[in-house]
Amino acid sequence: MALLLIARVCYTHSVSKRLQVLLQDGEMDEVRQIARRHRLTVGEWVRQVLRAARNQEPAVAAAGKLKAVRKAAEHSFPSADIREMIAEIERGYEG
Repeated sequence: MALLLIARVCYTHSVSKRLQVLLQDGEMDEVRQIARRHRLTVGEWVRQVLRAARNQEPAVAAAGKLKAVRKAAEHSFPSADIREMIAEIERGYEG
């Protein structure tokens, strides 16, 4: 009698990548102390700091934003006083 085994692998998380950063001994000691103060592992503290730094970066490069603004400035669109525009919008909601 033959026995058939079927292996099935279920991943519960996305694939991770390793990042190696070299620090001086004193720097590493400071990082450990800070992580300990926050009751985090060094790895988790570093991930949180990197995530916060990444969130501070603009989603689009400044050159791209400037290009979009310059392109928009080439056009002439009607505009009005902001109070007047809000009043018109509110009248539109009323039907």
